[in-house]
Amino acid sequence: MDNEVMSLKDNLKGIFDGCLTIPNLMSVIRILLIPVFAVLYLKGYIWWSVGVLAISGISDLLDGKIARRFNQVSALGKMLDPVADKLTVFALAIVLFLQFKSAESSTMQAFAWVFLLFIAKDIIMILGAALLIALGSRPVAAEIYGKAATCVFYVVMIVIIGFGPEVGAISRSYPNLTLPEPVMFVLVVIAVILTFVAFISYLPSSVKQIINNAKAKKEEK
Repeated sequence: MDNEVMSLKDNLKGIFDGCLTIPNLMSVIRILLIPVFAVLYLKGYIWWSVGVLAISGISDLLDGKIARRFNQVSALGKMLDPVADKLTVFALAIVLFLQFKSAESSTMQAFAWVFLLFIAKDIIMILGAALLIALGSRPVAAEIYGKAATCVFYVVMIVIIGFGPEVGAISRSYPNLTLPEPVMFVLVVIAVILTFVAFISYLPSSVKQIINNAKAKKEEK
């Protein structure tokens, strides 16, 4: 496959072959739950939004296991799962950015921009995946660094949504359980660092695919 360049049409056809699977349906449901979570959270229905996020997280854990257990791994599934992850990251980052910007704490207001880094990274990765497909390749599957970074991101965001000052569902009812601002900031910075370590880990494989495509095209001429 490394030396074979597919047309965009053939590449897309190959991606959608065998796409009607339960894991893919679960990934689609996760994507549909994203605006539900965002609206509930911004409207103040924090506990409902946390429930939706929990359902999304559980389905994320299960879809890969189901795909492997019942031999339902597909090219589309390998793309849908990270797309659902990235869109969930978008939603979490945007709602927390808005919440931090509207916080009474000037420190939280100043820190809000950090959440935009998560969005910027995933926009770059989505554009890179689109470029690979257009060139006749497939986006690189998630590396261990990417999975670890996503896991840490979810944990940190759930902790903030639950216990963050001014924004936490639990800390609003029980102020004594409020996460100190410095601790919250450190957790977010750790998530940012791991996110960009994961991003860098994708680059060698992606660049290799682009180079192999360029060589294959030259050989065809």
